[in-house]
Amino acid sequence: SEAAEKGAKEVALAVLAITLVTAVVFFPVTLLYGVSKYLFTALALGVVLSLFASYFVALSVVPLYCAKFLQSLGEHTANAGAAAQGFGARVHAAFNAWFERVLARYDRLVARVLDHPWVTVGSFLGVFTLSLTLYPLVGLAFFPRTDAGQFVIDLKAPTGTRIELTEDYVKRVEDIVRRVVPAEDLNTIVSNIGVTAGLSALFTPNSGMHTAFVEVGLRPHHRGTSFEYMSRVREAVAAQLPELRTFFQSGGLVDAVLNQGVPAPIDVQVSGMDLRVDDSLAHDLARRFQAVPGVADVYIPQDMDYPSLQVDVNRERASELGLNPREIIDNVITALTSDAMIAPSYWVNPRTGNNYFVTVQYPENQITSLEDLKAMPLRAPEIKEPTYLGQVASVTPLLTPTEVDHYQIERMVDIYVSPAGENLAAPAGRIEAIIGQQKLPPNLRIDTRGLVRTMETSFRSFGVGLVLSVLLVYLILVAQFASFVDPFLIVLAVPTGLVGVMLTFAFTSTTLNVQSLMGIVMLTGMVVSNSILIVDFANRLRADGRGVREAVAHACRLRLRPILMTSLATIVGLLPMALKLEEGTEAYAPLASVIIGGLLVSVALTIFVVPAAYLLAYRRRGAAMGGAVTPQMAQ
Repeated sequence: SEAAEKGAKEVALAVLAITLVTAVVFFPVTLLYGVSKYLFTALALGVVLSLFASYFVALSVVPLYCAKFLQSLGEHTANAGAAAQGFGARVHAAFNAWFERVLARYDRLVARVLDHPWVTVGSFLGVFTLSLTLYPLVGLAFFPRTDAGQFVIDLKAPTGTRIELTEDYVKRVEDIVRRVVPAEDLNTIVSNIGVTAGLSALFTPNSGMHTAFVEVGLRPHHRGTSFEYMSRVREAVAAQLPELRTFFQSGGLVDAVLNQGVPAPIDVQVSGMDLRVDDSLAHDLARRFQAVPGVADVYIPQDMDYPSLQVDVNRERASELGLNPREIIDNVITALTSDAMIAPSYWVNPRTGNNYFVTVQYPENQITSLEDLKAMPLRAPEIKEPTYLGQVASVTPLLTPTEVDHYQIERMVDIYVSPAGENLAAPAGRIEAIIGQQKLPPNLRIDTRGLVRTMETSFRSFGVGLVLSVLLVYLILVAQFASFVDPFLIVLAVPTGLVGVMLTFAFTSTTLNVQSLMGIVMLTGMVVSNSILIVDFANRLRADGRGVREAVAHACRLRLRPILMTSLATIVGLLPMALKLEEGTEAYAPLASVIIGGLLVSVALTIFVVPAAYLLAYRRRGAAMGGAVTPQMAQ
């Protein structure tokens, strides 16, 4: 019981500092923007609550269990000798022998480091500076790409293509999909062609008879990723059907939420007073965007040249015949698309209670030409004599937009841009450069919206929050250790972790995204805790009267085992996540990879850099500094 009490007191300050530091580093989560804030707030809250619960258990329950169940040193030695032939005992003995050899080698390396502390710290600063040169090579993305097990192809035939020809195009695209995707990976192909007048038009991206979309579903545990198949289908369609305009998207829920319903992460909007001028500029920009490296698809959903008919009603003539303009247009709508939208009628099935539309419409081949339409008879309650459409209205062909989109109340033309890979910042930056070079006519504006703007805002606020969290960590440690030097030595472990992070980005092609940023936040708390163990114990040894070099060397020796144990336990626990063993784990792999890489390098550097920096900070202060530490540490 005495050993348990003494052990708890010895680590009380270190455990409290580690708990507070790890909780504070989650401060940047409060500054996240948009969807990412809701994704990580619960995670941060759960970790912080768990930390304080574990702190309570570590300083109350654990010492009680140690006092109750741990054997004295003599009893332990006797029991170990009796069970020396057991498998567990042999494994334990082998591990201890291996660790003693590692510890002996580590003692020699620490001695060399303490002989040349300036060389050690200077070498580390050089390595840290070199690692920062890797940053321009790191891709930026808001969220990691996840394999949704499906993809969607939006396609447009030449404007004005009849629906039966569009159907033929879709069949050829489906054949390409079947050739590209192996049968054992292909699950379903569902195509939607054209658009019908009615409420269903609200739920389809199609805007005319020349548009369609094809949904391709893959089987669970498919060998190739959906992104690989998308790339191969894109190339095949471009080679075999160059007249089609296509746009590929994952169709997954994650992308839909992150993009806030927009099909692409980059949405360039051209808005002005004249839609045709806007459309012309949008197509010019789209051609230039398509040539940007890293861009996979560029797509303009709106068309300005869709064949249409304009019906101009002669109001005076119609009034003489007992008609008004609305009745005339209702007759045209009923003849061509049924009366479901202008005069809905329902029939209720008495058995099931289901409602069904009851509609009236001309036979499909009743109107096949402009003359047939002009000869269409009109019906109205007040009509005085048989009347045909051509008598009261002129019908002329013209080209009109398939859809007119608005942002707030302003009309605009969209240019959807999809990157070829996960890196979003590189193509977005080149696109911004193209837009910046564009000379705009009066009353015309170009805006970039979508996920790329959310990413920029989140990263900016997250970076500010990360700097503030490191500052808060330093201030908390100042209060804990009653020193300005010790917290600096502890926070020195953060750059060691960043070296590992940059190497992880370089060798695993991981992008800097909200998941990897969250990994950096969690890594900061972990690496600082390792540094706290060394600095805190070295201070205690100095308070007991040992010299600076002896104290820090002995602290490194005794704290190596807990540092390795906690770090290896974290790494082993995160390995399954980092290896992407299941579908959908791509979303969390960057978080695990960053922590594993940063922790490995940080442990290797911290156990040498921190002792060297500690010796440089205190070796000239002599006994005066030791005397200043003693009463505080004794408390």
